[in-house]
Amino acid sequence: MSPKLTRRQALASSAAALAAAGLSPDIRCFAAAEAAPPKFSFFLIGDTHYLADEKDAGHMSAPSAEICRSLVNTLNRLPGEPLPAEVGGGKIVTPKGVVHVGDVIDTGDKTGSVHEEMQKTEWKSFEADYGLTGTDGRLKYPVYEIHGNHDSPQGKGHAIDKITERNKTRPGLKGVSNNGLHYSWDWEGIHFVNLGLIVGADKSIDRKRRYASLDSLEFLIADLEKNVGKDGPPVIISHHVDIARYTGPCEAEVVAGREWDPCDVRAFHRALAGYNVLAIFYGHTHTRNVFRWDGQSAKAARGIHVFNNDNGSHFAGDAQAFFYVEAFERKLIVREYQTKDRWQTGFFTPQVWTAEV
Repeated sequence: MSPKLTRRQALASSAAALAAAGLSPDIRCFAAAEAAPPKFSFFLIGDTHYLADEKDAGHMSAPSAEICRSLVNTLNRLPGEPLPAEVGGGKIVTPKGVVHVGDVIDTGDKTGSVHEEMQKTEWKSFEADYGLTGTDGRLKYPVYEIHGNHDSPQGKGHAIDKITERNKTRPGLKGVSNNGLHYSWDWEGIHFVNLGLIVGADKSIDRKRRYASLDSLEFLIADLEKNVGKDGPPVIISHHVDIARYTGPCEAEVVAGREWDPCDVRAFHRALAGYNVLAIFYGHTHTRNVFRWDGQSAKAARGIHVFNNDNGSHFAGDAQAFFYVEAFERKLIVREYQTKDRWQTGFFTPQVWTAEV
């Protein structure tokens, strides 16, 4: 009979197996997982794209309603279930909440009376599923959503109004922007900042942007200064649009159509200097991408840990995913939970990422 391995030996053995399988050396696999339990956990989702029926705007499209409900069912059932050995073993910890990185609804970027009615239907369905506090919707945990381009590219509309309204009663906030949209909170010594569609704008650069930043950079700077301070607690930041495509030179002229001005991306990175940023999370691309970011390159050897989340419940596809994140004193362990059949079944993908201050 084979000798029983300790948990640490099992982790090391599995890590070696993954390395032998040719997984990227940039991925710090589950061998870095802690034997001690995490301080807390949370789910990170995005791109749910609630979609109403265009021919009957007062009702949800059946495929969208079904997959969105199935995602919530999945989030509700996971706590307490075992983590597979290949991602470190143990059990899934009941999360403190769900962070949603935008594109809550699908038609907030469209105009006209029909689409305005669709937006109301979509948001109403989101609120019925997710609630706000974990006691007023189908979801069993609090939710912390931001807006994406499909919610509101120009900072107006039903989704913006509703998030602003929800922030007035969202429990435990440390900071809220002057416009009521961006906000921050603390979970057990880690500071979270939700910044919406993009982070900007650098007001020294006078030109038109494709998307409205709604003074998110201004709020970030003020919030970190007030609620964190240099050498203060670790920070986790969420926004919607991806950094990877828009990290580059701060050019005099920007190519038309860019969703995020590279000068604003540079200003975002500068605003984080001197703070203990654990990780940045975002969505938008409908694919997973994990990398280090130094403000110059999205493939840096060193820098901030960045996690680009896959779509969570988009009506058009079978494959969806979200992150399950465990928080320790000064590090995160991040795993991805995926489906290939619209959340009828799900599984952990065979890698684990570690983000440290």
